[in-house]
Amino acid sequence: MMFDFEDGNGPVAAHKHANGGGWVADTAYVADTAYVGDDACVSGNALVSGYAWVYGNAKVYDNAKVSGYAWVYGNARVYGNARVFGNALICDAAQVYGGAWVADYAGVYGYAWVYGNALVYGDAHICGNARVFGCALVCGDTLVNGDTKVSG
Repeated sequence: MMFDFEDGNGPVAAHKHANGGGWVADTAYVADTAYVGDDACVSGNALVSGYAWVYGNAKVYDNAKVSGYAWVYGNARVYGNARVFGNALICDAAQVYGGAWVADYAGVYGYAWVYGNALVYGDAHICGNARVFGCALVCGDTLVNGDTKVSG
């Protein structure tokens, strides 16, 4: 089957994931144990493994990796070489991209972006219109909210 992921590449070979029914490009990998909801997409060379969930209108693409028990949902986007793992949550209209990592019990939500080589882990939460980028490190029980910008 062919499916247009609306990424500028036009229709590409793809299939529906058995666990959830979402679209997965044949170039991407989604484990049988992972869940891709009906309206969610995984494309490019992305990898979704473990017991990760991608659902709602979420997209994981490029060379991004989502693993463990991580959840990506709502209108969230994970792309580039980003890594989301552990029990991390990426939701609403949040974006994680570039070489950024979000791990452990960290959450990125609202309209927040984590990008560059930023690392967010522990029980940190990035929300609102916050931006965490560069080589920034946000960890522990930290809240970055509003229009805050954290760079490193």
